[in-house]
Amino acid sequence: MNARFIAALTGAAFILSAGAAQAGTAEATKWVDSEFQPSALSKSEQMKEMEWFINAAQPFKGMEINVLSEGIPTHTYESKTLTKAFEEITGIKVNHQILGEGEVVQAVQTQMQTNRNLYDAYINDSDLIGTHSRLQLAVNLTDWMAGEGKDVTNPMLDVDDFIGKEFTTGPDGKLYQLPDQQFANLYWFRKDWFDRADLQKQFKDRYGYDLGVPVNWSAYEDIAEFFSVHVKEIDGKKIYGHMDYGKRAPDLGWRMTDAWLSMAGMGSKGQPNGVPVDEWGIRMEAGSCNPVGASVSRGGGANSPAAVYAIRKWDEWLRNYAPPGAASYDFYQSLPALSQGNVAQQIFWYTAFTASMVAPKSDGNNTVDDAGKPLWRMAPSPHGPYWQEGQKLGYQDAGSWTLFKSTPVDRRKAAWLYAQFVVSKTVDVKKSHVGLTFIRDSTINHQSFTDRAPNLGGLVEFYRSPDRVLWSPTGINVPDYPKLAQIWWQQIGDVNSGAFTPQQAMDRLAAEMDLVMSRMQAADEKAKIYGGCGPRLNDEVDPSVWLNKPGSPKAKLSNEKPQGETIAYDELIKRWAN
Repeated sequence: MNARFIAALTGAAFILSAGAAQAGTAEATKWVDSEFQPSALSKSEQMKEMEWFINAAQPFKGMEINVLSEGIPTHTYESKTLTKAFEEITGIKVNHQILGEGEVVQAVQTQMQTNRNLYDAYINDSDLIGTHSRLQLAVNLTDWMAGEGKDVTNPMLDVDDFIGKEFTTGPDGKLYQLPDQQFANLYWFRKDWFDRADLQKQFKDRYGYDLGVPVNWSAYEDIAEFFSVHVKEIDGKKIYGHMDYGKRAPDLGWRMTDAWLSMAGMGSKGQPNGVPVDEWGIRMEAGSCNPVGASVSRGGGANSPAAVYAIRKWDEWLRNYAPPGAASYDFYQSLPALSQGNVAQQIFWYTAFTASMVAPKSDGNNTVDDAGKPLWRMAPSPHGPYWQEGQKLGYQDAGSWTLFKSTPVDRRKAAWLYAQFVVSKTVDVKKSHVGLTFIRDSTINHQSFTDRAPNLGGLVEFYRSPDRVLWSPTGINVPDYPKLAQIWWQQIGDVNSGAFTPQQAMDRLAAEMDLVMSRMQAADEKAKIYGGCGPRLNDEVDPSVWLNKPGSPKAKLSNEKPQGETIAYDELIKRWAN
C-alpha cells in the first residue's frame, strides 16, 4: 500500500484541543465578519447556518478526521483555511490531505477493494458515478440525508442550488456525491492577437474567412497553422498556434476519456452524456443499466472512424503546432505554460486554471496587461466534423464529496459536517473567488461576480449561459472507472511515441475495454457484484453492420476537413447573454 496512505489509518484518536474547547458562536462571528465575505447570505443568515453547525457538531467535538482531495487552488484553500475555520467553530479537527489525481483514485479504489477506512471522506470526481451507483460501496446520500445522517444534514444545504447535481445522480435517481468544485474544458485564445488588424487581414487573405473564435476543428487547425507556420513571431518573440500535452501518464488517458472523442463527434446525442454511446465509446441502451461493449463490432464507438480521427488530430497538432517539449508535458505542466505568453490558442484548456491566468504581471504572468486585465479570453470548445447538434461539447470536472460505507458512522458523520461546511452558502462565494470553480447558482449570480467578470476572461459569462449544460463529466455508461481508465493512457502513449497508428491503438484499446468488461460481466452474473447492472456484452458482428446504422458508431466521412468556421467573440458574448 502507498506509504502516504498509512498516516490516514492512524488518525482514529479523539484529540481534545484548545480550539475544540472554545468552539462556538464567538469564533463563528469572527470568521463570518472577516473571511466569509462576500456571501450569498446576509450575516444574520450566515450566523444561523453556523449555529446549526455548532449544535450538530457537539457529539463529535474533539474528534480528528482525515479527508483527501487532489491539488487545485480550491482544495488548497479548503485545506489551509477552511479546516482552521471549521475546527475553531465546531471543535472538529480535519486533516485535509492533498495528493495527485491518480493517487486519489488509487486511494478510493483501495478503500473500495479492502473495506479499510483509509480516509473518512473523499473529494472524488463524479466520473465515478457509474462505479459508485453499481458497486453500492459509497453511501447513497439521498437515503443518508433522510435517514441515518439526517441529524447531521444541514437544513440550509439547498441541494437544488448545486449546478452539478445531475452529474452525481445514479441511474436509480439517487444522489451519491455532493459537488465541491467544478471546472470545464473550454477554448482559450489571445484576444489581443486576434484583434490585430494586420493579422486579421493576413488570415483572411490566406484562408478566405475571418480570424475569430473557431466553431469547428477545421478553423482551429487553420489558426494553429497560421500562427505557428506563417506568423512565427510577435513582438520579436517566437510564438505557437497550439498547446497540449502528451506525457505517458494517467492524466493523458483522462485527457481523452474526459471529452476528446466526443468533441470530435464520436458519441451519440444526449445530455449530460450520449445515449446509447457515451464519450468513452461505451454503448448502453436507453432504459438499461448494462453496458454492451466499446468496440464497433459490439455497437460501441471507441475504435470508430470518429475516435480514430480524434486521436490522429491530437497527435498531428501536438507534433506540428505546439511548442517544443509539449509532448513531454503532463496536465499540470501544460496549462500553466500559457502564462509564458507565447501561445495563440488552446483547444483543451481547463477553467480551473483561471485563477493562475489572472495573476498579476509582476508574478511572471505574460497574458495580462499592466493593469491586470486579461489579454486572453475563453470560449466554447470547437467541435469536430462528426459532431451533431444535441451532443455534449466538452468535459466538466465535478470533484464531489463521497462517503463510504466502510467508514465508521461517527467518523462519517463528522466528515459529512465538514463536507457541507466547505460547500455551504456561508462560505461558497468567498471560496469561489479564490478558486473560481463554481458549484452553486446562487454564487454564479452573485453581484460580486458581476463586478469581477471583466477581469475573468469570460468565465462568469460562460457559467451564466445556457451553453454550460453541453459540458459534462463521465456518465453512468462506465461501469468501473478505475479499472477502465487505467487502460487508456498506455494506448494513447503508444500513438505519441510512434509505436502504433491511431487506428491500431484504438483497436487495441476497444478490445481491452471489452475484455475487462467481460470479466465484470462474469463477476456480476456470478455474485451480483455490480448489482445486476454490470456489462452484458453484445456478440461481435462485422463492424459494417453497426456503421451502416443511424447514429453512433458513425461511418467514416468522405471529407473530415470541411470549411473552417469562426464567430466573433463579441457576437458569442451576446449569444450567451440571451
